[in-house]
Amino acid sequence: MSDAQPDPPLSGTRCAVLGATSGIGRAVALELARNGADVIVHGRDAEAAARVVGEIRRLGVKAEAILADLGSRTEGDRLVESAWNLWGGLDAWLHIAGADTLTGAGAELPFDAKLDLLWEVDVVATMRLCRDVGRRMLTRGRGAIVTMGWDQAETGMEGDSGELFSATKGAVTAFTRSLALSLAPAVRVNAVAPGWIKTAWGDQASQTWHDRVIRETPLKRWGTPEDVARVAAFLVGPASEFLTGQIYRVNGGAVR
Repeated sequence: MSDAQPDPPLSGTRCAVLGATSGIGRAVALELARNGADVIVHGRDAEAAARVVGEIRRLGVKAEAILADLGSRTEGDRLVESAWNLWGGLDAWLHIAGADTLTGAGAELPFDAKLDLLWEVDVVATMRLCRDVGRRMLTRGRGAIVTMGWDQAETGMEGDSGELFSATKGAVTAFTRSLALSLAPAVRVNAVAPGWIKTAWGDQASQTWHDRVIRETPLKRWGTPEDVARVAAFLVGPASEFLTGQIYRVNGGAVR
């Protein structure tokens, strides 16, 4: 009887993760690597990208970094071309990247500037790049794409951020369903829609927000980037081969 261990479920899978240098994107990249995938790390900061590449390589798989500003359509197009050609094609494209308008300099922008930034980075880049990658995958007859939504996009949330994110992430999830139909049956397209996830904004949230998270979440805790990452990895793996056009709410059971 053989003692050989089975290959990890994503062994040999070539993945690109957009927004992989921090938060949910970094967790997704590492989860894919733990499951045996080779990972292209996208970001804008060379040092941060190099750190994640190092973490992935230490898990025994391949990793390379490609830098690009998704606010630039030219750079976005170059990103797709470079990522596709690096290892002779891609099996999975995980479009996790999004503009940060909740922390740092982005939080200080006026409403109109936040709207312009979110629309270009979260909506336009997602649509243009996923369409490009999807059509390349069609020529090979297989592939999986994961986009990034938001669990309150359908129900809404009060305030400037609620208005901005419900509109932009609602656009992304609507696009996801349609792209899934366009690319079926060869290429599967799904979205993860996180709820209250403790990323950079959650780390600095006030007690009032913490209390709201616990009150609204049946599982009574913040979600983690790793919670989202496990679902994203599932959606590009063999266990999800009969799933497409779905929006997966990773939110601890919240129903609003």
